[in-house]
Amino acid sequence: MDHGMDTRRTTRALATEAVHAGRDDLAGLGLHAPPIDLSTTYPSYDSRAEAARIDAFATTGAEPDGPPVYGRLGNPTVARFETALARLEGTGSAVAFASGMAALSAVLLVRASMGLRHVVAVRPLYGCSDHLLTAGLLGSEVTWTDPAGVADALRPDTGLVLVESPANPTLAEIDLRAVAHACGSVPLLVDNTFATPVLQRPVEQGARLVLHSATKYLGGHGDVLAGVVACDEEFAGRLRQVRFATGGVLHPLAGYLLLRGLSTLPVRVRAASANAAELAARLAADPRVAKVHYPRIGGAMVAFEVHGDPHAVIAGVRLITPAVSLGSVDSLIQHPASISHRIVDADDRRDAGVSDRLLRLSVGLEDVEDLWSDLDQALGARSERPARSEAMAQG
Repeated sequence: MDHGMDTRRTTRALATEAVHAGRDDLAGLGLHAPPIDLSTTYPSYDSRAEAARIDAFATTGAEPDGPPVYGRLGNPTVARFETALARLEGTGSAVAFASGMAALSAVLLVRASMGLRHVVAVRPLYGCSDHLLTAGLLGSEVTWTDPAGVADALRPDTGLVLVESPANPTLAEIDLRAVAHACGSVPLLVDNTFATPVLQRPVEQGARLVLHSATKYLGGHGDVLAGVVACDEEFAGRLRQVRFATGGVLHPLAGYLLLRGLSTLPVRVRAASANAAELAARLAADPRVAKVHYPRIGGAMVAFEVHGDPHAVIAGVRLITPAVSLGSVDSLIQHPASISHRIVDADDRRDAGVSDRLLRLSVGLEDVEDLWSDLDQALGARSERPARSEAMAQG
């Protein structure tokens, strides 16, 4: 879909791309803010030409040239977000969906349509991603392994290797370059939700596909539900065909909010990461805390295990919001074993390092002293806890 945007690669810095990518044509249109196109359908008086464009889409999944056709086929506002995210991740294309799970489902369906239903995956993953694979809801079969076992787990019908780094919720990190090498010709899909392209661009380390729950840091304000896959144009074409057939499209208003969110992504991630690093250090030195997980790559997520009752901490916060999700401008805390990873078998959950005393903290942009004051009172009296905590564990 041609929106008159200059999509040529440049050497602009990531912070500049975050502000300008997907908006390059606005000055020429006499606009400053991107327009929101809410149309579901578009007029066309040349049905022969429309038939040819639809035939072309059915063949390759490429975005049709000329004006839009139908909202399920594509939308100009959503396309702006896709263009921008592809630029930030360093890929040729990106395809947006109604949620992160819709995006992952589309990837699995693409590979299954080619007779490649087997998936090799490394735990931990986001709980619903784990469940989608384990339950075989889309007809897939999964082999769980550690990063060192990826090559041995591959089969002739393996269509995908799936990892998340830093992982949800333990923040464990994976050597993406090594895993990509072990994959051979099998596409490596990296869930980059926690790191964002600000901290990590998986395609530079050999991944072919990059998944985001755009609900999180890309939107950044807790008011949009979306998913996106950054990839090469060949795979993007197949994803668009699945999106058209299954209807997992992103609403234009969500596309607008995501494009707006990208403009502040580098600033938000870096500021929240500074807060998170400080809180991780304080938690690691606190005798009420048994262990702290904070990735070497940095970021705004902290996981920690308490000596006492984790549910009391959840109930005790006043400034931090006890809620699922993450990546918003405000801080959120949740108990993965009860909520985000509850759907994962308890033994599998614990084997992946998701203990019953683990708490996951998404650090926002509040003043760090206010955040620490809230955590301090929620953790309870120091005299009620053992005298020492383990050193901070990095992923």
